[in-house]
Amino acid sequence: MKRLRVGVLYGGRSGEHEVSLASAASVFAHLDRTRYEPVPIRIEKDGRWALADKPPAVMVAGEVIEQARIEASRPLREGREVHFVARPSDETILSIDRLQNRDAEVPAAVVTGLSLDVIFPMLHGPYGEDGTMQGLLELANIPYVGAGVLASAVGMDKVAMKDMFRAHGLPIVDYVAVKRHEWRREPAAVERAVAEAIGFPCFTKPANLGSSVGISKVKAAEDLPAALALAASHDRRILVERAVQGREVEVAVLGNDAPIASVPGEVCYAGEWYDYETKYGAGQTTFKVPAGLPPETTDLVRALAVKAFQAIDGAGMARVDFFVEHDGRVLVNEINTIPGFTATSAYPRLWEASGIPYPELISRLIALALERR
Repeated sequence: MKRLRVGVLYGGRSGEHEVSLASAASVFAHLDRTRYEPVPIRIEKDGRWALADKPPAVMVAGEVIEQARIEASRPLREGREVHFVARPSDETILSIDRLQNRDAEVPAAVVTGLSLDVIFPMLHGPYGEDGTMQGLLELANIPYVGAGVLASAVGMDKVAMKDMFRAHGLPIVDYVAVKRHEWRREPAAVERAVAEAIGFPCFTKPANLGSSVGISKVKAAEDLPAALALAASHDRRILVERAVQGREVEVAVLGNDAPIASVPGEVCYAGEWYDYETKYGAGQTTFKVPAGLPPETTDLVRALAVKAFQAIDGAGMARVDFFVEHDGRVLVNEINTIPGFTATSAYPRLWEASGIPYPELISRLIALALERR
């Protein structure tokens, strides 16, 4: 049987570059080599694409982040660049070696032509999870794992996501959207509006970032300007939402037109809130699978996860995050269309607990990508 050639796309320009490397390392480690031929395609932080000499091997996000700090001062090694060309050409990816054409004005020596059957994007955050990469792959006519352009863009933009959830009648946290130029022009008016509509404590978040980057917990009015300034340094649109006291529960979704939901899991941590250091610091977070929820709450979060997935027109995979307040009320927090994919990440662990081991999960996602095509 002919093996499918799977291009695993990882790295990227976002602040979640290192997390992406850890996710990709797990995909390479669990990809069934009897069925698939993996092709490592790395996007550097400066946006340069390259066919990697070898795939990433470190599968723990915290270790990758620490390794990246050490290597940050090292010069970037030149290598083979990657270029997409659209089907029905025989070559969907061309590798061009600029080292052999250092003196040429246009480096035109094609070293390798690779025809890919499907792309597996392991890109977290902007320029990978937000519809931009999905649009490029649509233009190149290459099947890819996960959500399409619309669902990716809506899932990445927290304000658009909340608006879509509200339009579909999903229970969500109270929120307001703030535009950077409005806040800079009339800070007092914006801060007053936030205090009246949301109150304190609250959270300020850039609309288009993940992994808790740029997020602040605001306990009092005097802390709001600094929090808005931090969020505004990352994005022109800011989400401000009520701080919820309760349990944090996550559900994985798998499928296209008939998605299914995993058993729920619960995120437990000692910190005040689930910030970047808590997420990726060693020993700071535990994930309980399945979550110790009443049966009716379990059924509700699974049903709401599928509804949230369908609300944004999701495809392939997603992780839906919830708050379960102390009085039992369930609120949809957000959806992640390319969730963390390390062996210890919530998404594969939830499916492992639901009867789908990691290698089979990868195979199902590839099949869903081809089915959607």
